[in-house]
Amino acid sequence: MEKVSSTLEEINQNAAGIDLGSGEHWVCVPTDRADKNVRRFGCFTPDLIAMADWLMECQINTVAMEATGVYWIPVFQILEAKGFEVKLVNAHHVKTVPGRKTDVLDCQWLQKLHTYGLLSGSFRPEDQVCVLRSYIRQRDTLIKSASAHIQRMQKALIQMNLHLHKVISDVTGLTGMKIIKAIVAGEQHPQVLASLKDPHIKSSTADIAASLTGDYRREHLFVLQQELTLYEVYQQQIIAVDTEIEKCLASFEPKTLDEPPTTGRKRRKKPTANHPDFDLHKYLYRIAGVDFTLIDGLDALTVQTILSEVGLNPKRFPSVKHFTSWLGLCPGQKVTGGKVKSSQTRTVVNRAANAFRMAAFSLTHSRSALGAFYRRLRSRLGAPKAITATAHKLARLFYQIWTTAGRYSDPGMEYYEQKYQDLILKNLQKKAQAFGLQLIPKSQDKEEASFYQTLST
Repeated sequence: MEKVSSTLEEINQNAAGIDLGSGEHWVCVPTDRADKNVRRFGCFTPDLIAMADWLMECQINTVAMEATGVYWIPVFQILEAKGFEVKLVNAHHVKTVPGRKTDVLDCQWLQKLHTYGLLSGSFRPEDQVCVLRSYIRQRDTLIKSASAHIQRMQKALIQMNLHLHKVISDVTGLTGMKIIKAIVAGEQHPQVLASLKDPHIKSSTADIAASLTGDYRREHLFVLQQELTLYEVYQQQIIAVDTEIEKCLASFEPKTLDEPPTTGRKRRKKPTANHPDFDLHKYLYRIAGVDFTLIDGLDALTVQTILSEVGLNPKRFPSVKHFTSWLGLCPGQKVTGGKVKSSQTRTVVNRAANAFRMAAFSLTHSRSALGAFYRRLRSRLGAPKAITATAHKLARLFYQIWTTAGRYSDPGMEYYEQKYQDLILKNLQKKAQAFGLQLIPKSQDKEEASFYQTLST
């Protein structure tokens, strides 16, 4: 009988651990590599380069560090550029051990765990995708900041009793911006302001004029002017970011040079809010090789967000279960004593998962199979659980197309409803057979009743 070893095997013998901080970093290497195996380095770039040189002198090839704020980013990038294998570790996985509360002990503990192969690195896409991700995250930040100034413009209008938001759907649209700019320029006559409306606006000129009759106080006009200026500044910065995003997308090696496939499904003619001016759909199709927008609920902006977070290499996720688990969209498995304590999804801060959830919510009125799936779950489980379940289904479809380079074809709402009714009928028949009963169609039941009534007469 083979004897089982009682000690752990050292998998990574050339491993180091780094405890990161805002002002200093503590590094630990194996005890036989240096006289003092724990050293302190500063946070400046020359200090980080010196750290990398010292690790090379100690013949280190793999490093583990905690994901601490954004302080890990320059350390990660410099070490990765020097050829080290860098594992970014979730701090929660190594902070739950008592008795290690100093920076020196933390880096030693990280080095020891990494030596025995007990640490798993966090997912990080390739560097080119990280560049695209930085631009897209900045764009999202600018959009959120711009939305705050929209709210303040609406507040200033309401303080002057100008209810423009009640007669037009979007105050930042063509009509809304014309009217707001005219008010800031000094125009206060309701009929003149109402005449600026676009012909496509459903509200009448009289209704718009009534909503623009108010108290044009000087202090509120000043606030409106400032918020309008800031909103326009953010719009200019968003255009600048879009230019960089287009350059970044053009730098990717295309997987195909073909045009995106055309389908019989009608696409949205009017671009969605905050959509870039360039053809984003074409760029995404060329760098991914597949058209993810064929899946109902996924538009070009949503696909861009997802790809910037998950990268372009589906092999980073061994299976669809790994993919949905990383997104935090699959059911949890908390089992204690043979009993399931909870099956709720894990709390995960993930932009790709949020994109899938937003796509699921957009299916509320969709006349597709996915829309019917979402509405059925919402009526039974409620909106939050239905959104998560539908997002999980979207993620599985996304992964399937991603790995097989296939195409998604919507079977239609009618097909899904019929399939669901057939499933219910099949289950009812099984229950009836279990009780020794038989299901009879309603039409057949009426024919038999009329037959026996004829015999009785």
